Amino acid sequence: MPATKADILEAEDPARGINLRVPCFTEIDEEKLRDQLEHDHFFWLDIAEPTEDDIEHLGHVFDFHPLALEDSLHFGQRPKLDDFGDYVFMVFYGAREHREQGDEPLDEVHVFLSGKFLITLHHAPLPALKAQRDRISGRVMHSEQFVVYRVLDALTDTFFPPLAEIDDEIDDLEDGIVQQPTDEHLHRIFALKRDLVAMRKVVTPQRDLLARGIDTIAEIPGLQLDERDYFRDVYDHMIRISELIDSYRDLLSGAMDAYLSTVANRQNEVMKQLTVIATIFLPLSFLTGFFGMNFGYLVNHIQNSLLSFLLLGIGSCIASVLVLYLYFRSKRWT
Repeated sequence: MPATKADILEAEDPARGINLRVPCFTEIDEEKLRDQLEHDHFFWLDIAEPTEDDIEHLGHVFDFHPLALEDSLHFGQRPKLDDFGDYVFMVFYGAREHREQGDEPLDEVHVFLSGKFLITLHHAPLPALKAQRDRISGRVMHSEQFVVYRVLDALTDTFFPPLAEIDDEIDDLEDGIVQQPTDEHLHRIFALKRDLVAMRKVVTPQRDLLARGIDTIAEIPGLQLDERDYFRDVYDHMIRISELIDSYRDLLSGAMDAYLSTVANRQNEVMKQLTVIATIFLPLSFLTGFFGMNFGYLVNHIQNSLLSFLLLGIGSCIASVLVLYLYFRSKRWT
């Protein structure tokens, strides 16, 4: 099995930074947390579905600023990084994995980061963070900064699978629209556009956050920052994600134009066929109306035999249809 990027990074020379084991917790145990703080042992606390009581306990144990605690209670914020001196509060997003159609495409994560701890709060269990907890817990890491990188990188990389699915779905939509456009295609285009707009609303400020937030993180007291290439790697991923979103939005706009053009062409075909039918019946209506008039001369001298009926009544109708058909063929309308 080929080595992953994380495996390669963990296999690097440990002499490049400090070596530490980072315990990972998923519940608020004040006794354990205070013990970690007293011994200045860096740890990661990951809480899914935090309650108001959980936030209150965090404020009591870590002495967080009231504004940071208030922000951590309210999800639906834009990506940001607030510096509170000894720690920072960050709002970071990942893409939701294995979601049902119509679900929100994003997972919002609130992060408290200092030289002593990393705390992540989110509404639902996140497979990406669980996988990182399993990898980090009990293993020797390069530095505290490397743990932060692993968390941000894991959240960032969750955007790639949904975007790959959108890419495949756009290909299917384009093929379906060319063959037979339906209302379902139009609804799916709008749904994908909404997902991309939601992603773009967080990806752009998140990319800018990483561009300027490296210096802020580096200045956190007590946080070991061995090098900045790790954060630049996350920043490069965000740039790539932003470009993919923009390109897929353009593809969806093209699919929308193709849908409208195909539907318009089909409507034009239908209108042309209806016009041909109406044009054919126009002389027929005239002939039947003319010969249906009950004038004495017409009845006594013209329509007074079977031959006149066949030639004038039926023959003129057939001749008019034939003439129009040959005319349409010459114009390539049929």
